[in-house]
Amino acid sequence: MNLEVKRQRLLKILLLASIISTGIHFTDNYLFIEKYPQPTWITASAIYQSWLIFTAIGIAGYWLYQYQKYWLAYACLSVYSLTGLASPGHYLYGTMSQFSAKMHLLIWTDGLTGLAILGFIFWSALILKEWWRESSTTDNIQI
Repeated sequence: MNLEVKRQRLLKILLLASIISTGIHFTDNYLFIEKYPQPTWITASAIYQSWLIFTAIGIAGYWLYQYQKYWLAYACLSVYSLTGLASPGHYLYGTMSQFSAKMHLLIWTDGLTGLAILGFIFWSALILKEWWRESSTTDNIQI
């Protein structure tokens, strides 16, 4: 198996872990919205709608990554990572004791999977510089 396929597989695993984590957390937040300390402008419908939209953006990012459209993929995946990275924001609206153990677990798994997606983007863009291959291969195309 070549390295490109391994990187795609790693991104798929991270994305699936994040989708599962955020899916469980957002569902719990939707069902028990009155128990979660959060701003009043967050409604039950906003919770599931935002999850659907962000998840679609994440899947689009994976698809773009597969087709080596790296900058668009990075943009989509960065936006998607906010789905998990924003979850610890719950702590801005309540004390630690207001959250159950389940809530803490869901918030932190979201945060960690969001951080993993963001870490993958930085690894791909700054260390591997995969985007460089994209631009250098398209520069060599002769018409």
